[in-house]
Amino acid sequence: MTVQQFSTRLGLDVICIPEPEREIGGVYIGDLLSWVMGRAEEGDVWITIMSNINTVAVAALADVATILLTENVKPDEDALAAAKTKGINILSTPLSSYEVAVKIHEVLS
Repeated sequence: MTVQQFSTRLGLDVICIPEPEREIGGVYIGDLLSWVMGRAEEGDVWITIMSNINTVAVAALADVATILLTENVKPDEDALAAAKTKGINILSTPLSSYEVAVKIHEVLS
C-alpha cells in the first residue's frame, strides 16, 4: 500500500507528502529518537508525537515511508521545511498512538 492510499483509507491529514507513491512495509511506534534510529525499518509508518527537526532527521536516517503524528500534533516550521527538502512524508491524526495503531492493524491485516 502506498502512503497516499494509506492516508486516504485511514482518513489522515496530509501535512507534507512529497513521495505519495512510497510503499509501506510495516509500522513502528516510538517517541525516543535514539531508540527509533536503531529499530525502525525501511518503509515503516513511524507513529509518534515528536514533531521537531530532529524527528525528520531520524525519519531520513531510518528511511521510513512516513511519519504519522498523533493527537493532532503538527510539525514546527523548521521540521516542515526539512521534510520538504529531504522528501519525508508527514501525516497527522487526532487519534492517540494506540487508537491509530488499532486502525492500521485492521487496514493492513
